[in-house]
Amino acid sequence: MSRVVIGTRGSALARCQTGQIAARLRERHPGLTVDERILKTEGDELQHGPGAVAALGTVGVFVRRIEQALLDGEVDLAVHSLKDMPTEQPDGLIVAAVPERHDARDALISREGWTLDEIPPGKVVGTGSVRRRCQLLHHRPDLEVVPIRGNIDTRMRKLQNGEVAALVLATAGIERLGLDSLPMQRLASSVCVPAVGQGALALEIREEDEETAKLVEALNHPPSMARVEAERAFLRRLGGGCLAPATAHARIVDNRLHVEAVVGDPEGRALLFERESGDIDDGTIIGARLAERLLVAGAEQILSDVRDEGSPEHGTA
Repeated sequence: MSRVVIGTRGSALARCQTGQIAARLRERHPGLTVDERILKTEGDELQHGPGAVAALGTVGVFVRRIEQALLDGEVDLAVHSLKDMPTEQPDGLIVAAVPERHDARDALISREGWTLDEIPPGKVVGTGSVRRRCQLLHHRPDLEVVPIRGNIDTRMRKLQNGEVAALVLATAGIERLGLDSLPMQRLASSVCVPAVGQGALALEIREEDEETAKLVEALNHPPSMARVEAERAFLRRLGGGCLAPATAHARIVDNRLHVEAVVGDPEGRALLFERESGDIDDGTIIGARLAERLLVAGAEQILSDVRDEGSPEHGTA
């Protein structure tokens, strides 16, 4: 195979991530021509339009157009932020590789360099995620946590303009774009469990495309793949790309997989937490088992209430 076409969103972060993968493919396969094709997704079109908050809560809005291009043969490979992907893929597509995961933690950014505990009561904190909102309010119910849309650079401008006192974004996106000039506090998972797949990239291909599979095989990082598979198994058991403040985060320590999971209501009043450890190969079992325990503990009612209210959760930053 002498040429591969990568489909990507047009955001600065998506272009950056795709460029990194393209460079690694050229390095691994001298003589390979790598072309990038920018595709506008439904999520990109909706971000600033009427009803954007509700629309962006729809599962898969940032990947569907690219997945269709894969199925139609317009592109050979898609590079996604893994947290944007639904837990169920279209028939005929697979995640062939997950490169080594970046720091998965969320980060608090403010011009004053505050930590989360130092932000004065009543200050406005912006985030595009109800998952973050739930956990932030649980830790600091005296703050005003508001939804904020747009790509990372748009959100950073709103911080600089004083529209919000602080932002909570994914550390990976901030660092990949080199936007870490402002003081940044990485939030421990004891405060804010990261989104499923946060900090990881997914290299998606057509299932029968053996040539592209061979090209990306060398980019796969098995420990990162094991971690995100456990997290996605948790979310899948909760309802397949659940839009509620629900997440799981997996780590590998001393050759053991450690998974923590949380479900809560959007106002942070109720927060259910579970954790479990086991063999690395048992990640999907552990993830599903954690979901079962949380559902029994009361998550099923929380998820039902949130779905009825149409609360969104999306992963643009």
